[in-house]
Amino acid sequence: MLPGLLRRTVSLRSNLRTALQFQQVKNTTSCRNLSTVCCIVGTTFDPSFTPINQKPKRTMATYSITPPSQELLKPIHVPPKTLMGPGPSNASDRVLKASALPILGHLHPEFCKVMDDIKAGLQYAFQTKNPVTFAISGTGHAGMEAALMNIIERGEVFMSAVKGLWGERAADLADRLGADVRRISKPLGEVFSLDDIEKGLKEHKPSALYLCHSESSSGILQPLEGMGPLCKKYNCILIVDTVASLGGVPFFLDELDIDLVYSGSQKVLSAPPGTAPITFGPRAIEKIKNRKTRVPSFYFDFEGLANYWGCDEGPRRYHHTAPINSMYALRESLAFLAEEGLEKFWARHKECAELLYKGVEDMGLKMLVPNKDCRLPCVNTVCVPEGVDWKAVTVYVMSKYSIEISGGLGASAGKVWRIGLMGENATKENVERVLKALKEGIESVKAGGK
Repeated sequence: MLPGLLRRTVSLRSNLRTALQFQQVKNTTSCRNLSTVCCIVGTTFDPSFTPINQKPKRTMATYSITPPSQELLKPIHVPPKTLMGPGPSNASDRVLKASALPILGHLHPEFCKVMDDIKAGLQYAFQTKNPVTFAISGTGHAGMEAALMNIIERGEVFMSAVKGLWGERAADLADRLGADVRRISKPLGEVFSLDDIEKGLKEHKPSALYLCHSESSSGILQPLEGMGPLCKKYNCILIVDTVASLGGVPFFLDELDIDLVYSGSQKVLSAPPGTAPITFGPRAIEKIKNRKTRVPSFYFDFEGLANYWGCDEGPRRYHHTAPINSMYALRESLAFLAEEGLEKFWARHKECAELLYKGVEDMGLKMLVPNKDCRLPCVNTVCVPEGVDWKAVTVYVMSKYSIEISGGLGASAGKVWRIGLMGENATKENVERVLKALKEGIESVKAGGK
């Protein structure tokens, strides 16, 4: 490189920088070569000179600090609201106080005891003896992802029973996992019969079936009797979503013979969002252990999670740092469920739903789901009357009463209001308040907002 550079510098002695640019000195050019060039052309070498293609070095001392948001310098303000939508629901003071307890290490024996309490509480809530029962660190959606990621392998046929948003969401996730996705569908407000499911199993021969017990987008409560044995007959793993129903309606997992069930903490259990109860039956575990490929997620991997939760015979190993304080809250919400008792818990939700149905009918409104036995008492769908702006009603109810009710979701958007009666909020007083607010809101909107 040096001889070529010298030939070009003969005619450029008066301008060393031009000579260096003409040669396009690379960053790899050593200062020794540059010094030699400078001596030949009769120029003084400046050690601070930076070649064209080499950026000046910066240090931490030269960086400028972006100022913080001025809002962060103000105290946080969270107004009290009554959450009567599809979730989350309000948490009791007892649960909130539990979430403010001192943080422990994720493998401290005291925290492992909390984890064991949660496992026992979830076995009670699910009515199962499955030893592999625990809580995913994530919302109910994380429960769905954990279930499908562990069961589904690329290329396998997966069938989703779609009667609202969550069936579509499961199909979307399965497609992302590389499954051969098949759908069977029902219109809004309708449920699947055993014959519907068997027809799909015969036609598509899936390795797994997704069935939403509590379709919160349409207010459907899917009957599950006979579904487990039917799927077993066709060698299909049954995955059931109970995010909006666990604790609110009778549910007997072992008697129903369901392979895998997940839920969410923020609905009927009235704990903060962030934990997803899940339980694996023997057939689901066998399917996972016989996978030909690894589970595509480390975070949701069955084996690592089961060990961390003390569900196998080995010593607990680090898998991830659990949301410690969220687990405290879940533990306390399960303690509250155990103290009241499942039968009373179920009865309270049913009574509140019946009171809501009567109030809706008295206002001349209709429920989306005509069959009472197929209505989800935890998330109720009330049809929006023709000519009424559903959004304006929800705004009125929130602004005047600080009560949340929600519009539809997915195919039900714009067609219904969704009124949640879950856990802490499932009381006669709350039902009466929300009915009063809804009636006023409709009347106000009809009158032009006056």
